[in-house]
Amino acid sequence: MEAKYGWLVVNRFLNTQKFSELYGWFSAAAERYGTELEVYANDELTPSLTDGEPNITLCGKPITRTPDFVLFYDKDIRLAEQLERYGLRLFNTARAIELCDDKSLMHAFLAGKVPMPQTYSAPFTYENIGYTDTAFVDRMFELLGAPLVVKEVYGSFGQQVYLCRTSGEARALLSRIGGKKLIFQRFIASSFGRDLRLNVVGGRVIAAMLRYNEHGDFRANISNGGSMQPHAPSLEEEALAVRTAELLGLDFCGVDLLFGEDGSPILCEVNSNAHFKSIFDCTGVNAAEAIMGHIVECIKRGA
Repeated sequence: MEAKYGWLVVNRFLNTQKFSELYGWFSAAAERYGTELEVYANDELTPSLTDGEPNITLCGKPITRTPDFVLFYDKDIRLAEQLERYGLRLFNTARAIELCDDKSLMHAFLAGKVPMPQTYSAPFTYENIGYTDTAFVDRMFELLGAPLVVKEVYGSFGQQVYLCRTSGEARALLSRIGGKKLIFQRFIASSFGRDLRLNVVGGRVIAAMLRYNEHGDFRANISNGGSMQPHAPSLEEEALAVRTAELLGLDFCGVDLLFGEDGSPILCEVNSNAHFKSIFDCTGVNAAEAIMGHIVECIKRGA
């Protein structure tokens, strides 16, 4: 079977130049592979959650042309699940996206399988109630030391990630952000202001860059004022990135690694829908080309 026709599913509400540029890259890459790629926003695909058989409408009408694949560049997990029930092959799968989207779920799934910072999940509360008792914050500092990292489980581009030096700072943070789902992590001081981004496609690293911040921010993300340079990953770094993607069932992703005290890599997090403009600017590698090539090969092999 050939990948002659596919859908690129994107999020209606991320309608910015930063993302629309990538969608254009995907379309151009598909054309070079002789594949027709139609772009649909997630609000144009409406799945029924109550019909016995999978039932999805496209712009309010029945689907008349079934795609050979779906490049699902979104985090609308319920839609992804229903498209799979409909019988469509998604790149990435609903489960893989779900595991990456929730940082607490990702760490729990990978626990004991790859090196990661020591991590604890914050107790559950309700967003309209928040943390009315923060005694657990002291226990986090006892377990992890100071400073420690607090992360909202949903977030990208280094946003929703905080460094708290005291329990007072952490309590003030919790008061400010309300009842968001959180994780607490041991701070990896040896990686202050620097990390690695490795892009993995089809079980291999296609590009890597070192990100570093020279302005005192512990986060190295480019969107937070960080800088970048091409990086030749070590065998250990490459193996960790590929292993992580394999465990999570990802066709493509961005894997962020920290530097341990001895220089060995530690997994920070994984982005199933990694934004790849920066790594293109840094390395000249177009991830859209690699992703489309992987999709075409998978469809051809019936994988």
